[in-house]
Amino acid sequence: MIAGPPSSGSLSVVGIGPGFADWVTPEAARLIHAASDLVGYAPYLERCELVPGQARHASDNRVELDRARAALQLASKGRRVAVVSGGDPGIFAMAAAVFEAIEEGEAGWREIDVTVSPGISAMQAAAARLGAPLGHDFCAISLSDNLKPWALVEKRLAAAADADFVMALYNPASRTRHEQIRSAFALLRKLKAPATPVIFARAIGRADERITLCDLGDADPDLADMATLVIVGSSETRLLRRPNGAPYVYTPRGARAAS
Repeated sequence: MIAGPPSSGSLSVVGIGPGFADWVTPEAARLIHAASDLVGYAPYLERCELVPGQARHASDNRVELDRARAALQLASKGRRVAVVSGGDPGIFAMAAAVFEAIEEGEAGWREIDVTVSPGISAMQAAAARLGAPLGHDFCAISLSDNLKPWALVEKRLAAAADADFVMALYNPASRTRHEQIRSAFALLRKLKAPATPVIFARAIGRADERITLCDLGDADPDLADMATLVIVGSSETRLLRRPNGAPYVYTPRGARAAS
């Protein structure tokens, strides 16, 4: 079989940040404006200003691979497609889904010009609101067990606690998934000091933004939902108390030698 000429279509995976319009990069705005088709989770597409003649293809939150395949099909037909993702598209988001779909999909999809445009991640936005809790070594762990076994999540949480990383915990809970965040906190309380700072950062950059700062020992895991990013400090993470206003939270750039 003789392959036809490469498609003139293109696909951009665009991160639009956590919610604040000023956090959308100029590159992301340009790619969205230039697209013939926008593909994404419906609430993310609602944050994009529609250009005349531009088509939107909205879908539910748990169909990432189907969304990626639909975008690739459009691009293979010569369309200029922007897959819109919240936060940064390369962090627990649509970029990986697009490349997974390419690997498993039609041979011609590998000829499509794919660009990933970075965005401000939820953990960056949440950290900036408080100070610099990610100022030293940190890791990001998704608490969702939809695509991996919970035993693996627990293994990674324990390893991160043992290595004394600051942890950014994504996807802590949902309407149908509540026990994971409770189990995670029960595990971390066995491995880390009760005074370890914990941040619940919900809907950062949106009108209903809410930030709760507490200690691991008395933190209520039920504060978390799918709009929440949880940051668990290391043994080095500190609170800078202020006479007026909430304390700053930061993790120093250096660390003591391991005992």
